[in-house]
Amino acid sequence: MSPDPGEERRFLTDRMLGPLCRYLRFMGYDTMSANSRSPGNTREDTELLKISRKERRLLLTRDQELASRAGAGGVLVRSEDLDDQVRQLTGLRLIHPTLKLTRCSRCNAILAPATKEEVTRADYAPSVQAGLAFFTCPACNRLYWYGSHTRRLQERVGKFSDLPHEG
Repeated sequence: MSPDPGEERRFLTDRMLGPLCRYLRFMGYDTMSANSRSPGNTREDTELLKISRKERRLLLTRDQELASRAGAGGVLVRSEDLDDQVRQLTGLRLIHPTLKLTRCSRCNAILAPATKEEVTRADYAPSVQAGLAFFTCPACNRLYWYGSHTRRLQERVGKFSDLPHEG
């Protein structure tokens, strides 16, 4: 399943890929997670396949049977290790690992600039705020800013940008 020219690739991750889902969101990819759905549904795999096809999302899964059922609309993620998962998707040219921080890592909504009031309301905001840019999620109200955590994310994601691609 290829996106239309000029269309950004969109993903759907199974329950086993929570950390990968968050990192794809950090990289700006529209990534839906099975973890946002009610657990315990015995037809979940079938529903994920329907969502993937209907919304033109590439299904990423650790489940070999589900990947097989998805065909070209799915990718079997081979490793449990997050770094290896990002390496695989980069090697397959499915992603370009660049930290964008344009989406909420929790709910996938597009972030917006935060108001001073939103920053003040967040009890977890840094006390020293000079020179920091703040963003908020309009859906879940989570506050984001570029700080030391962002620098560590940038370093981690940046190490994948020059990987060779799989043929």
